[in-house]
Amino acid sequence: MGQDFSQLAEVQGILGALQGSDDVARAAAEARNGQLTKPPGALGRLEELAIWYCGWRGDGRARIEAPQIIVFAGNHGVTARGVSAFPAEVTAQMVANFQAGGAAINQLARCFGARMDVHALSLDVPTADFTQEPAMTQAELVAAMHTGWDAVDPASDLLVTGEMGIGNTTSASAILHLLYGGQAGDWTGEGTGVDASGLALKTQVVEAAAKLHAGATGLDVLRRVGGRELAAMAGAILRARVLRIPVLLDGFICTAAAACLESEQSGALDHCVAGHVSAETAHAPALERLGKMPLLSLDMRLGEGSGGALAIGVMQGALACHSGMATFAEAGVAGG
Repeated sequence: MGQDFSQLAEVQGILGALQGSDDVARAAAEARNGQLTKPPGALGRLEELAIWYCGWRGDGRARIEAPQIIVFAGNHGVTARGVSAFPAEVTAQMVANFQAGGAAINQLARCFGARMDVHALSLDVPTADFTQEPAMTQAELVAAMHTGWDAVDPASDLLVTGEMGIGNTTSASAILHLLYGGQAGDWTGEGTGVDASGLALKTQVVEAAAKLHAGATGLDVLRRVGGRELAAMAGAILRARVLRIPVLLDGFICTAAAACLESEQSGALDHCVAGHVSAETAHAPALERLGKMPLLSLDMRLGEGSGGALAIGVMQGALACHSGMATFAEAGVAGG
């Protein structure tokens, strides 16, 4: 697991050499699932999730014991355009709240026994206004991705990446518009709660960004219209793949960051499941583009990793049943 990078080409090299899940462990998990004391398919999607998880962990009877939640924070130069209902200062204020244990994500981490880490990325230096120039240089993109890469605990066995960054729904909308086309309005929503005129302005900003950066793909989209916290999430998701740690994708912003990896290398998100679908209007179509069916749908739009964190409980339940339930032979039950 000694892979590392200092240049964008090295990141692309890692993406091009990704390994798949463990077929032997997956087969063992499938065999065990067929012997458990339940009718075939009775646990529905929980069975698929458990088998998928076991394949990535290389253990046909895996359990989830060390989940990790990482929240990355960054500031966006595009907020000067008036795209958010909140000022950029809120990013640093919320980071302090995370560190003090007072945010929603802190409570959810405690609920599911997850380690939680917070990383603020150069909050005093916002990214450039991406309607005028690329948000980041290649060096800045690589540095932010490296923060995410280094933030993953190799001892963890499930990862959720969350974010905080005023203006980052605009960034995510621009990413998805560049990756998937359509109209700017298809990918632009209310975010933290802008009104109708604010939404119109936000849509215009996304459209302007798409025109300036037309033709960009993959990680270059992340560099041009992303943010440091989005790049850090992408770096963490990539590190998790190298370490064979399954990932629960959070909401709209996390999905946009992850989509850049998939655009760069097909299959890069095979170790990821969508934790939830948020109330942000473009999240569902983004997940559809990635072929990810969300575990939960609770009309959440908080970010912070909150929807992904809730889905930890679903995954824990799936693995507890799969790896803890008795087989027909062990229980002495007829029908196996």
